[in-house]
Amino acid sequence: MKNNISKILALLVAFSAIVFAKAEERPPNIIFFIADDMYPEMFNCLGEGEDLYLTPNLDRLAEEGTVMVNQNVVSPVCTPSRYNCMTGQYASRATNREFVQKTADQGNQTVIQWNTFVVPGQKILPHYLKEAGYKTGMVGKNHVIGVKNLYRFPDYWADPKEPAVAEKVIENYEKTRQSILDAGFDYAESIYFDNPNFIGLGQLAVQNMDWIAQGGVEFIDQNAEDPFFLYFATTIPHAPSEPDRAWKADPLITAMGYLPSEPDVLPARETLTPRVEAAGVKGPNKEIVLWLDDAIGALLDKLEEKDILDNTVIFFFNDHGQNAKGTLYQGGTETPLIVWKSGGFEVGNESEAYIQNIDFAPTILDIAGADYPVEDFDGRSFKGVLDAKTKESRKSTYHELGYARAVVMDGLKYYAIRYPEFAETRSTEERAAVLKEYNDGRRMRKMEIVNYDPAAPYSHFSIVPGGQSAENRSYGKKPAYFEIDQLYDLNTDPGETVNLANNPEYASRLKALKAELQTYIDDLPGDFNL
Repeated sequence: MKNNISKILALLVAFSAIVFAKAEERPPNIIFFIADDMYPEMFNCLGEGEDLYLTPNLDRLAEEGTVMVNQNVVSPVCTPSRYNCMTGQYASRATNREFVQKTADQGNQTVIQWNTFVVPGQKILPHYLKEAGYKTGMVGKNHVIGVKNLYRFPDYWADPKEPAVAEKVIENYEKTRQSILDAGFDYAESIYFDNPNFIGLGQLAVQNMDWIAQGGVEFIDQNAEDPFFLYFATTIPHAPSEPDRAWKADPLITAMGYLPSEPDVLPARETLTPRVEAAGVKGPNKEIVLWLDDAIGALLDKLEEKDILDNTVIFFFNDHGQNAKGTLYQGGTETPLIVWKSGGFEVGNESEAYIQNIDFAPTILDIAGADYPVEDFDGRSFKGVLDAKTKESRKSTYHELGYARAVVMDGLKYYAIRYPEFAETRSTEERAAVLKEYNDGRRMRKMEIVNYDPAAPYSHFSIVPGGQSAENRSYGKKPAYFEIDQLYDLNTDPGETVNLANNPEYASRLKALKAELQTYIDDLPGDFNL
């Protein structure tokens, strides 16, 4: 009898050891949290912040994790930045019909705007993670995975409560969900195809952070027993940011129409103002930033509830710099990345390694222990940097957007702008027609008109006279903005105010930078004549 008991105990010990070993071997959960249009001062961990905002959860990620202070976005507007993250590739490699047609129309010059979408059959980050045994989910703003045959509402101000209109709203929502599922995600809920202003109906053009957070919390709830990857994309602080269209809007309004009941995963919206007032913070849109931070808190709380926080890695990324959005100036390309895990990373609280958002996908795959063909990615993993096993070895960083290309190397930036011949030779009438079409679209959505002059120069981003709203904050603001060749010494002139392109003392370095930029151009689709 004693012998049998001993055998049973031995088996139990062995079984426990196997279970424990398997638990130890479980890959970490990964959350990729991408915010939309944050300013540097909204980060208390940066010098620009200094407690202008109440963000206790974001502060926690920064204090306990690693802040990658030299993270640079390749293409600083919404869609291509997300393409970089999701594919690990430059957006000029996009193959969706809209982008390919645009390239042909521009004389084979690729023009990266809100037009670079993932296509059916394209293997992207969630596919590789699923192969590695991960459950994959997306909530919030899409604006990167292509959706075909969305219904276009003839009346922007139609009532979404009308049955016929509501049916089309749901139809568009389900098409968007299905496209995301087809792109490799197991779960897609609380989805916006685009920002609220551009989902088709004015009455639905409001923010709902509670609804997005609910989708994320429910994904964690459903998948806590498996390793998971959650792509959590907010639509804030991006416009609309007026209180009545954001945190004071009807909480039942979503991209799928009106909910039957309010989401209840975040602190009550009515507490936002009292909390920021009690904290004494005075930054613009302070309630919206706290609203976003509450969503981080909801995810952390759910992870703790499920006892999986200690086995979760969190990436917090803002899609691009906001001070020079729509350009390749530093105010557009620079935005920090925060990477958090329990206990922190070996590299410490801050890393000055130069990374780009094309590097996120291979890094996430390395953290997950997934197999992937390194040669299919333009980005490179910086897991070794986080683990303090390697130092970054990037010779240069490349940037592309609209009609501009740039390269940064050895502290110098070369910035080139090239327009197709047809744009340069447009008549006054043709320019006026282009501007009218653009402004009419903004009027329909009751949005501000930024320019009425058809003779205004183009921006770097578009060939609409005077530029579009995305780049309006930086349009014409730099002394050399309208010069087609620009060179800056970022060590002595981080604000990019002195163009050195015609300075003979920099001739040899300009030549080297042009040659470096040419190597990128030669490796990518399309033409760009330096």
